[in-house]
Order: sequence, then structure tokens, then C-alpha cells
Amino acid sequence: MKELKVYLRKLIHFTEKESEIFISLFSEAQLQKHDYFAKEGEYSSKLAFLSKGVMRAFFQNSSGNEYNKTFFTPPNFVAAYSSVTTKQRNLINIQCLTDCSILVADFDKVVSLYGEFPKIESLARVLAEYKFAIKEKREIELVTLEAKERYDIFKKEHPDLENQISQYHIASYLGISPTQLSRIRAKK
Repeated sequence: MKELKVYLRKLIHFTEKESEIFISLFSEAQLQKHDYFAKEGEYSSKLAFLSKGVMRAFFQNSSGNEYNKTFFTPPNFVAAYSSVTTKQRNLINIQCLTDCSILVADFDKVVSLYGEFPKIESLARVLAEYKFAIKEKREIELVTLEAKERYDIFKKEHPDLENQISQYHIASYLGISPTQLSRIRAKK
């Protein structure tokens, strides 16, 4: 819970009461490598705070090919956002790439605090804006940059991730084949 409290302080200036109420919604959980936090086609209702480990959000096409959308590393909030906000089925999967320690809360319980605690709603807005900005940047990079440039950005933004996850996950995230990634690495 300490990591969550420290992370919140960086985002919003909560009073002690606001912080305690928000944090009280969360309970500790452990997920193993390959476990799913959210599955495509199911309904999600949980918000997690990742304090240890690595997760990926990905989708699968009709041929079974997987495409990594993003990686979650600590400290980070994780949710199948389109499902928890719209009450529709998940469009993506969220899977652990390593063993993970998370804090989990019911998303609707968080939302129920918005009226009484505007700073909690502000936190949600700040997080949504941040996630949107990252998503927009990534989409632009995918269509405007060469694979080597995307790889260099990946290494800068996730300096330790390369040693924790499989090469094919990184290649999928970059929008290239594992062979292409191997060639890029060999030129370094």
C-alpha cells in the first residue's frame, strides 16, 4: 500500500482522509506469470495498481496473431478501461509477463467516491489524460518512425524491460517481426 500512497502524492495533493478512503478500496493480490487480469470478450470491473512485475495489454486477430498494445510496469494503474467505463465486453487482454504484485479495487466503488471527494475524480481525469497522451504519441510513432527509431524509443522509455520479457513481445509492440528486431539489435 505504501507504493500506492507515494504514487498518489505525485499526482494529486490528497488530504490524509482522502488518501485513506481511496486506498481502503484496494486489497493486495498476487498474479503469476501468464495469468490474465482481463480477457477479451469478458466484462471487467476491476482497477489494479501494479506495484511489482510486468503486464501487457494485447489483442488477437481472427488468425490468432497477437499484437501488444502496451506494457505496464510499476508504478502504474491497470484496467481494461473501455470495459470498466462503458460496461461493454473487453476488447483487449491484459496478461502478466512476470509474477506480479497488485492492489485491486472495484472500479464502480472508486467512481462512487467522485461526488463526495472531487480530488478522486480529478485523479481519474489526470490518469485518463496521461494515458491518452501516451496512446496518441505511440500511434504517431507507429506510422511515422522507422523500426529502429521505435526500438530506440522503447529502450529509452523501458530501460530494463528488454531483460525481463521475450523478444517476440517487444517485436509485436514495435510492429515488426522477431527477425527484424534481431537484425536491429545486431547492428548496435
